[in-house]
Amino acid sequence: MKKILVLGAGGQIGSELVPHLRKVYGVDNVIAADLKPNPVLAAAGPFETADATDANAIATLAKKYKVDTLFNLVALLSALGEQRPEFAWQLNMGALLNTLNVAKELGCAVFTPSSIGAFGNNTPKDKTPQDTIMRPNTMYGVCKVSGELLSDYYHSRFGVDTRSVRFPGIISYVTLPGGGTTDYAVEIYYAAVKGEEFVCPIPQGVYMDMMYMPDALDGIVQLMEADPSKLQHRNSFNVASMSFAPEEICAAIQKELPSFRMRYEVDPVRESIARSWPNSLDDSCARAEWGWSPKWDLTSMTRDMLAQVAKKLGK
Repeated sequence: MKKILVLGAGGQIGSELVPHLRKVYGVDNVIAADLKPNPVLAAAGPFETADATDANAIATLAKKYKVDTLFNLVALLSALGEQRPEFAWQLNMGALLNTLNVAKELGCAVFTPSSIGAFGNNTPKDKTPQDTIMRPNTMYGVCKVSGELLSDYYHSRFGVDTRSVRFPGIISYVTLPGGGTTDYAVEIYYAAVKGEEFVCPIPQGVYMDMMYMPDALDGIVQLMEADPSKLQHRNSFNVASMSFAPEEICAAIQKELPSFRMRYEVDPVRESIARSWPNSLDDSCARAEWGWSPKWDLTSMTRDMLAQVAKKLGK
């Protein structure tokens, strides 16, 4: 990667990936693009307003900046996708198809995040294998499975260098949650720092895979720089870091803030989605094929999140 265009740069991943990529590859070599203006990203480097469902807009930017890599981060997340399933399909798949076609035309590599949402109720729950049953029951999941297949097709049929990871819930203090099922694991830290009781929408005992954003950013760069001859799976790799239930993240916070309290007020939609996802992933293929090795666990992440959120809120 030398010149990178990031589509959907204003979202949870993009807002942190763009600064990370700019540190690694240089400010002028990472172009951020989003449907909405983003003063923060624009002040720090090249920024363009663009609609990723418009193939011409993507192609125009890719040609203007002579990019060699496209990051497609455009997506309507899981819980929001259930409210607007038709729009979720049009947005998620439209942006991906446009990205792949531009990459085919211009010879660009493509990164698109997949998700644990690609799995469903029939998937083995514990240590979910790299290659397994994928029958999701959410529009978000349907889009992710379709996206994996489409990306592999463009690689095998047209030679496009497509790469992807199945992200678990990503925890970050920089961008507020955006309608995902794992958002509670971000919101809980804000409540703790504010001294508020946290109302948890996910039931006790429901495990989901999670990851701290610094590991996610490092993993993306590591995969995109990996030797292509060693990549057997491409779209998409399981990546795992930590797996916990609400009571465990609560206990981790209480070790640092003993007065913190949490109660349950379960959201049936989010509970249904959460129960359809794996408890934990087997990421041995990512470790073997491109050296995936996360650095953060629940304890270290909790300490850092509490410190960073406190700094952000002026506490």
